[in-house]
Parts: sequence; C-alpha cells; structure tokens
Amino acid sequence: MTRLGFLLDSESCIGCHACTVACKAEHDVPIGVNRTWVKYIERGDFPDTSRNFSVMRCNHCDDAPCIKICPTNALFRADNGVVDFDDGNCIGCKSCMNACPYDAIYINPDTQTAHKCNFCNHRVEVGLEPSCVIVCPTQAIKVVDLDDPGDPNTALIAASKLPVRTPEQGTLPKVHYRGADPAALDPTLSAIARDGMIWADRTADHVSVPPDDEGVVARTTYTTAHHHTWDRMVSGYMVTKAIAAGVMMIAALLVVLGHADSQATVGVMAPLVAGVFLAATGAMLVGDLKQPGRFYFLLTRSNTDSWLVRGAWILGAFAAICAAWFLAGAFDAGSVVAVLALPATLLGAATAGYTAFLFAQCEGRDLWQTPWLLPALLLRAAIAGASAFAVADLVLDVPSPRAVWWTMLAALVGLAVVTIIEVRSHPSRHVELAVEAMTSGEHARWFWIGAIAGIAVPTVVVAVALVADAGAALPAVAGVSALAGMFCSETAFVRAGQSVPLS
Repeated sequence: MTRLGFLLDSESCIGCHACTVACKAEHDVPIGVNRTWVKYIERGDFPDTSRNFSVMRCNHCDDAPCIKICPTNALFRADNGVVDFDDGNCIGCKSCMNACPYDAIYINPDTQTAHKCNFCNHRVEVGLEPSCVIVCPTQAIKVVDLDDPGDPNTALIAASKLPVRTPEQGTLPKVHYRGADPAALDPTLSAIARDGMIWADRTADHVSVPPDDEGVVARTTYTTAHHHTWDRMVSGYMVTKAIAAGVMMIAALLVVLGHADSQATVGVMAPLVAGVFLAATGAMLVGDLKQPGRFYFLLTRSNTDSWLVRGAWILGAFAAICAAWFLAGAFDAGSVVAVLALPATLLGAATAGYTAFLFAQCEGRDLWQTPWLLPALLLRAAIAGASAFAVADLVLDVPSPRAVWWTMLAALVGLAVVTIIEVRSHPSRHVELAVEAMTSGEHARWFWIGAIAGIAVPTVVVAVALVADAGAALPAVAGVSALAGMFCSETAFVRAGQSVPLS
C-alpha cells in the first residue's frame, strides 16, 4: 500500500517561488490563485529581524473533510492516498473551501470549479515526481511514502516527530514541516502586515490579528489571499428556509390547538407561504453555485455523506408534505391536515436544523462548530413562523393569535440566551478571533443590528402586545423586525466564521 505525503524543509527553503511558478506552469493556474505558494514570516524589529519561508498547499489528509462534504464526489482519494479532484463533477458549491482547515482550495476563475494541489498525480502515476519537487533548487520539497518504513524521509518524520498544520482538527494531514516557524503553521500567532505584503495583491477581506495581541509572536508579510466563500446568499437562504419550516411548525401547533379546519390560514396560507419560501431557498442555493447548470448532480452523482445532499433530500421531502397539506387544505379536508401535522413538524425541524450539521462538516470554520447552532436554528424557525402568522393576521383571521405571540416571545427569549452563550464561549483561539470580528470587528454592524432589530425590539413589542392585549399591528411590526434582524444576524455569523485566515 502507498500513502504519499510531503516533507517540506523550511530550513532549506530560500523563498525563491520556483515551486509556485512550476505549479502554475504545470497546471495552467490563473493569476490570483495558487495551488502551492510560499509564506513569509518575520520576527523582531529592524535591524534585528529574521525571515522564515514555508511552502503552503493541500495536506492530502487521511481524514479529508473536503471529500466528506463534497456533494458530488468531485473530490476523491486516489489509490496512492492523494486527494484528487474531477472537474467534470464539480458544481462549484464552495463547501470544500469551508471544510478545508488550510485554505488550500480555490475556485478556478477560468473553469468555475474547485481546484487545489493534486500532487501532480498525472506525473506520479507514470513514475515522475511532482513539478515542484523537480524545480526546487535546495531540495526543500520531498515526496514521502508514509507507509514505507524504508523511506529515509519517513524515518526522519517519525524520529523527529515533525509537526503538521492544525493537528487539533483531526484531519491527519500528510504534509510534515521541518524547521518551520510555529507562526507559519498557525496563522493565529501572526499579524498580517498592512504594508502591502511585499508584492502580494491585497484584498479588502483580509483580516489581521492586532499586533499588540498577547498571542502574536510574528507577522505574516507574504501569503495567498484569504476570501469569504459564502456570503449573503447563504444567510438569505437560512432565513427563507426558516420561514418555510417555521410557518408549518406553527400551523401544526394550531392543529394541536384544534384549528385543523381553519381553511384559509392553517389549511391554505401556511403551506402556500412555505412553498413560496422553499422555492426562494432553492433559487438561492442554485444561484450561489459557480456551476448552476449542474445543480442536478446533487441527485445524480450524490455523495450521501455530505449534508448538502442530505439537505436536498430533506427539502424535497418537506416540499412534498407542504404540497399534500395545501391540497388537503384547498379541499377543506381538516382530518387529513391533522394527520400531516406530525410529519410536517418533523420535516420542518429537519429543514430548519440540517444546516447545523452542514456547518459542522465545515471543519475550517471553528465558529460554526458550536453545539448551540442547532437550537439557534430551531428557535429562529419558530420566530420566523410566528412572524409570518403575525403578519398574516393583518388580513386573515388567524386562530389563537395569542398562542402564536407567546410562541414568538418564548423563542426570542431562548434565542437571546443562546446568542449570549455563543459569544461568551471561546473554545479555541480561532473562535475567539471570529467572535471578536463578529461582535467588535468588521462584522459588528451586522451583528448588533441583528441583535437589536432581530431580538431586542421584537421581544419588547410582543411583550407589550401580550400585556396590553393589543391588536394585530404590534405583533406584525415585531415579526417584520425579527425577520430583518435575522438576516443581519445570519450574515454576521456566516461572514465572521470565515474571517480568520487558515494559512
């Protein structure tokens, strides 16, 4: 058995970028993205300074999260242990980019598909070495067969216990470093220079660790760009599916309260609203793909381990239940609606909550690994569903409106508690930096608008409506505010999770 990896000798590396150039030439890599690059780390103050070079690339992990999350099997493991990719299967969902803890995957601007270092597998399979190994003038890049005890480099790795990047992620990376500065392997230990980074192109979404931070020991003066891969389309889809799921869950609650025969609101309005927002969810999911014409690969080339695929199944099943509910309501079959209440509740909860499991597969984003994400999504679905009914109450006769308002108030209070726990929990340095970016950094405006408009204001308004026994206007205002704030909160969370550089 063969299990190929790399030994990268930073003690020998001179930072010449021959490996980067050879890689670009071998694979026709466009300008602005890299499969292999050299990272510069500097320590000290002039004139007592030092510079360390480290080659960065895909780590060909034994437990590769990019393979697990890829919905169409575009990423796969070759027989020699290399993590390779198939352009023809990629739909450009960018989930692999968030799953990778090493910032090693990019979207090729020419093909609009995910690319990365593939060990020059087309060369290796015919007995040649990767192009970067061939051109390195100091032999700082070495191919290692980690399953061959006779390989001298394998023996060196074992004897010296050479480090890998982010071993705490549990991905079992197969790229080992000799003599690398610890700040090169852990980007949270270095500040990103704001002086142009030598010749590197700067992008607006670079995030730096404050130079006076206690954990900073060096500065990164040259590296590849760090990007947000998911943005408002993702936060928007999280809101639309929360509305779709929540409105059916609230409708099921009204069925339990004895209103299965309320044709206009429970029988027809609820599944109609759910269907519209499910359609919006699907449109945003497809629209966010780099290869939207291949969206059906989710069903025809499915990787069943991916929560993108499982989510598609859940959305399809939920859409079928909504359609059945709508037909039952349209024909005033309250008994059928009552039977559908339980499966609608379960599939509604699954629709709202499966994103927590999808984000958990994004192992490169520690903020998204919080165990509080699932309850937060379910609470947001309850808020969104109650908000939809509160707005509908302006024009329709919603049965038991106070039950809907009490549900909204309880969910808002629960969400406030969960949000406080989330922002006060810092299980890792990565999470600490992401929370800082979310609450007091570049994404703070989104977060605080979301907290105020999405939680504080609707909580007060609904409480006043309940105490004063007000009409439908106040809860409707609370509902609109809650939904607008929800979008802001999700945007802050999605962006902040991607704000910490991984390389």
